[in-house]
Amino acid sequence: MKRKFWNWVKNDAEEERTLVLNGEISDETWYGDEVTPKLFEKELNAGTGNITVWINSPGGDVFAAAQIYNMLMEYKGDVTVKIDALAASAASVIAMAGTRVLMSPVSLMMIHNPMTIAIGDSREMQKAGEMLDEVKESILNAYEIKTGLSRAKISHLMDGESWFNAKKAVELGFADGILGSTEKTEDAAGGVGAEGMMFSRTAVTNSLLSKLIPEPEEKKTPIEQLEKRLNLLSH
Repeated sequence: MKRKFWNWVKNDAEEERTLVLNGEISDETWYGDEVTPKLFEKELNAGTGNITVWINSPGGDVFAAAQIYNMLMEYKGDVTVKIDALAASAASVIAMAGTRVLMSPVSLMMIHNPMTIAIGDSREMQKAGEMLDEVKESILNAYEIKTGLSRAKISHLMDGESWFNAKKAVELGFADGILGSTEKTEDAAGGVGAEGMMFSRTAVTNSLLSKLIPEPEEKKTPIEQLEKRLNLLSH
């Protein structure tokens, strides 16, 4: 069996269980794997009552994330997701299964387009691209159900590989609240001094490239071209 990336902690006093997802979501794909998903499901359904899911993960296998998401969505009790430090990529998909999603004030969430490695001719590359498009659509479903945002908005955020802090995640609907906060959810999302921050890798890269790559001469006005030549002559 593949290395277990989950651990169950039982609290008999409160009749509640805690599921800890720490590290990579499966070091090998669950695609075609009939053993590991069944083991996870067996352990999930071995008890009853509400469960808390702690997540600290950079992501991993999208098929594992999809199956865990479905199992948590189908679970009879309430599922409270608590993001410890990071819920990135596939781990963010699992987080969307929470009846309530809470983030540590110092945690981050990241969403991006699915990726793969493909080998073959142009037809194989085209198939890989089409497969990734379908995987993205499936991920969009989970984000859309949780956030209520438009698919176009979510798709744009995924295109840019977007990182959210806790307040921004609440503001966008990816999370419901912040751990340890006594504020109401709506205050955390939009209250005074509660501005969320988002980082887009694509936006930063494009900004850097625009500074590093000089603007073509033909796009500059004659005056700008003359000023550049004069500056060169003065040095």
